[in-house]
Parts: sequence; structure tokens; C-alpha cells
Amino acid sequence: MRLVRFGEKGQEKPGVLLDGTVRDCSAYFSDWDDSFLDAGGLDALASVVARQPDSLPTVPDTVRLGAPIARPGKIVCIGLNYHRHAEEAGLDVPAEPLLFLKAPNCIAGPTDPILIPRGAEKTDWEVELGIIVGKEARYLDSPAAARDCIAGYALSNDLSERSFQFDHSGGQWSKGKCCDGFNPLGPVMVTADEIGDPQALSLSLSVNGVEKQKGHTSDMIFSVHEIIHHLSHFMTLEPGDLINTGTPFGVGMGLTPPEYLKPGDLLEAAIDGLGSHRMVCESA
Repeated sequence: MRLVRFGEKGQEKPGVLLDGTVRDCSAYFSDWDDSFLDAGGLDALASVVARQPDSLPTVPDTVRLGAPIARPGKIVCIGLNYHRHAEEAGLDVPAEPLLFLKAPNCIAGPTDPILIPRGAEKTDWEVELGIIVGKEARYLDSPAAARDCIAGYALSNDLSERSFQFDHSGGQWSKGKCCDGFNPLGPVMVTADEIGDPQALSLSLSVNGVEKQKGHTSDMIFSVHEIIHHLSHFMTLEPGDLINTGTPFGVGMGLTPPEYLKPGDLLEAAIDGLGSHRMVCESA
């Protein structure tokens, strides 16, 4: 299934994408959030879609799509998780996943403007595969056990203001990672059963029509299942949490010379089977 949320920002309703058309599910469900996932909502939704698809009203294609999940409890991110990205950063391959967090209010829709923060000098892009947690993961026994904890996947972008991240950091990254709208997500959450192997997906990102990133999840240092297993020994992952799994080669900071986003730039990103982002940069 392909879950979406549609409507004005802060007023999104739950929907599904069926044969390329958004269908309104708000008569049956309040939102795609932690409560929905924790209560086995995906099974209930599958039943509605299978038995009563015509009961779901059609949504005009002019309606805005927001992030496909409601505000998560936490956004957990993995840094330097692609071999070629570690190379371009001039850093050793991590011995274990490098972890940082983003604020939950960073979430934005796939066509919302990218807000360049006030005082920013080096706003950068990072196309990533996002995991939406479907059930609690705590002290998992093995990476294989992580399979049952995944609700689905979505196209994510870990936007970063490098000057805040490094020059004004105070020794950690949060200042450069938590600006408004710095985690575009969507347009869909595709349930795990439809993706198959998450290590067999191509990712790409372009700025003003020029390709900057082109990678493949097979280049990940730590796989999707290894990440979830590892994280579960340091924190409890809860339904609705978002995990960003790292970015491939080609971030602006790594180019020669470095390149960064500016007002008016058009950013487009895509992952196999997960749709695309098309976002214009604006001054905050």
C-alpha cells in the first residue's frame, strides 16, 4: 500500500494512492500516526482497501501532499553510512553506526519550499532512504528481527546547514540539522511488503536540473536491518518514529568547489518506487 496525507499544512488528512489517484481515508481513520500503527492500523487499512475501495472519495490532484506520516516522536539519523560518502568526506568508515537526532518539527512535505535559515551560508542536501517504524523495537535479538518492526519506507532529505553544523556547533551537529522544514518526507509511505529488498534501491538528487547525487542502497555500510537492531540497544524505537539511513556520494560540501543551496534553486530528489521531491528554495 501507498499511504499519503493531503491538505493544507497542519490540517492534513489520511489517504492512500490507488492506481495513481489519491483516495480519502478520513471516514475510517483519523491520521497515519503512532496510534494508528500501534493498533495494527495497516491491517485494518488493507481490509478497507480490499473490500470497499469505492467508498474512498477521490482527492483532486491539485491538493497539496504533506509528509506521509504525522509528526514522529523522534527522527533518528545515521551519518556516514555510504562507503563513497565517507570517502568524499575524507573520513574512515565507521566501526558502528554514527548517530544523531533531528527535531520532529523538521518534517515537511515533498513540494513545500526549502527555507534557507537566516544567517545561513552553506545549506546542503542529503537524499536518504527513510524507515518508518511500525512496532516497538527494544533490545532486538538480531538484524533479522528488525523486519517485523518496519511499517514502510519513504523518500527523505536530511537538509543540513553546514556553517551551523560545524562552525557554530559547540561540538555537536544539532544546530545545523534542526532548522524549520529540514526533513522533507514523502510523497508516500510504501509499506514494507511492497518494497522487498531495501538494499536494492537507487537514489538520486539534482539541483537546477544538474544531477548531484546518484547512489544505491547496496553501498550502505550498515544495512536497514542492522541499523534498527543496533539502535534498539540504545533506545526504544516506537511506532511512527522516522529513521534516516544516510546519504550517498555527492553532497554539496563534498564537491570541488563546494556548492550550496540558495533562494530560487530547484531541488529534485527520487528513490526507486518511493516517488520524488520537487522543492524551491526560499529565504526564511
